[in-house]
Amino acid sequence: MCSIKTITNTHMKQFLFLLLLFVTTVATAQKTKEESATEKFVLKLHETKFRWMINKKLDSLSTILDERVQYVHSNGWMETKKEIIDDLRSGKLVMNNVTVTEASARVYKGFVIVNGKGVFNVVLEGKKVDINLLYTEVYAKRQNGWLLVSRHANKLP
Repeated sequence: MCSIKTITNTHMKQFLFLLLLFVTTVATAQKTKEESATEKFVLKLHETKFRWMINKKLDSLSTILDERVQYVHSNGWMETKKEIIDDLRSGKLVMNNVTVTEASARVYKGFVIVNGKGVFNVVLEGKKVDINLLYTEVYAKRQNGWLLVSRHANKLP
C-alpha cells in the first residue's frame, strides 16, 4: 500500500521535473530571441558600414571600428583603423557601390561572426575595379556597442 508521503514525494518530483523543463525551455527560447535580435542588429550594422564607406561618413565609420581592427583585403593588403580611414579620406580607395548578395550572422558569447558575399565597385589608386568577394567579419561587444575587430575578404571567380 502506498502511503500519502510516497504519493506526495512522487508528485513533488514530477512537479519539479516539469518546472525545470519549463524553465529550461523558456530560457532557451529567450536566448534564441536575443540571438536573433543581435543577428539582425549586427547584419544591419555591417551593411550600414558599407554605406558609410561609400558616402565617406568617416566619423560614423570610425565609431564602429575597434582600435585594433585588422581589415584584410582580397589582394592581401592589411589595414589598421587609421589606414582604413586615411585611405578613404585621401581617395586612395573609393567605394562606389557595394551590393551584398548574401549575409548571415552567428552569435557567440560577446562576438558575432558575419559571413557574406557581395559585389564591390571600387576605385583603387585611380583604377576602377569590380570585385566579387566572399568575406568574414567579426564584431565584438564592447562598452560602446558592437565593433568590427576583424575582416578578411577573398575574391570569387
